[in-house]
Amino acid sequence: MTTVLRQRPASLPLSLACRALGLNRSTVYARHKATQSNQQPRTSRKHCRQPRALSEKERGEVRQTLYSEEFRDQPPFEVFSELLEQGRYLCSESTMYRLLRADGSQGDRRKQRPAQSHAIPRLVATRPNEVWSWDITKLPLQKRGVYLSAYVVIDLFSRFILAWMISRKENSALAQQLMDEALSRYQVASGQLTIHQDQGSPMIAHSYLDLLGERGVTGSHSRPRVSNDNPFSESQFKTTKYQPDYPGRFESVSHARQWFESYVDWYNFEHHHSGLAGFTPEQVFTGRYQELAVTRQQALDRWYQANPERFVCGRPVAHMPPTSVAINPISSEEAKLGVPSAVNFPTLARAKHTARETTLILE
Repeated sequence: MTTVLRQRPASLPLSLACRALGLNRSTVYARHKATQSNQQPRTSRKHCRQPRALSEKERGEVRQTLYSEEFRDQPPFEVFSELLEQGRYLCSESTMYRLLRADGSQGDRRKQRPAQSHAIPRLVATRPNEVWSWDITKLPLQKRGVYLSAYVVIDLFSRFILAWMISRKENSALAQQLMDEALSRYQVASGQLTIHQDQGSPMIAHSYLDLLGERGVTGSHSRPRVSNDNPFSESQFKTTKYQPDYPGRFESVSHARQWFESYVDWYNFEHHHSGLAGFTPEQVFTGRYQELAVTRQQALDRWYQANPERFVCGRPVAHMPPTSVAINPISSEEAKLGVPSAVNFPTLARAKHTARETTLILE
């Protein structure tokens, strides 16, 4: 095994190679050190007999007791406690477990669901209307225990809120109506869009997934109980609920709609998003940020020419929004192993238009 590790490619980290071969990295280092110093590697403790261990006769007696008619259906804890009440001590409880594991007799007798392995969603957006993300959050009413549901769809590349809805219910029928309206409003062509969502019941309903299939939309889902797989929607909800004028508790559906309509207008057209280099979602969604970036750069140049001594790092440059936005991007180690990344589409020329929100209000 050490020869195989020494012959591994230089781009392959030792930690990943040991993981693939089922080896302990500390053991590999120890054997390598012992080989260089011409010493025999130390044998692990599991290969050395413990002088205080039970004899074969004592082990046989313990096994005979565990497999007896009286105790064969009981766990070692029950057996150990019962033997003590009878004034008998054969071994410790942990030794009973160890002997049963060695015999392959330790484990749950009921059928267990095997461990699930879910694919990591990896999405990359390089232009608007390439990847959408949506989720549902709860808005509490003043009456305790009563909540409204806020459905919000955002564009991954620009963070632009494309559609939103306030409802007393949370079901797949409302999700279908919202998504069908948004797809029609933005004239999304078949095969153009991927919609990412979590594992909520409206998102995995057959009727909702059928709608996506009919419209030629690719559906993507987060892994169960992994909120980080839908970070942009979660971040947008935090922005919503951390607004200074957020009521905390709404008086009614109409109150929630009125406040949310004002918030969406501010978020899309006035909010200088930190993830977009200070541009608003609408500016990135429509492509107007390119003209505004020229204005920003001219302002910086004028200030630099007037006060060059204040810029110790040289001429300032206006920052631009990222050219691609990804959910679970490929890490550097995975890139070295050749893990395929998502396909990047070239940025297309976009006509300017006035973005507006899709609003559906259902009581």
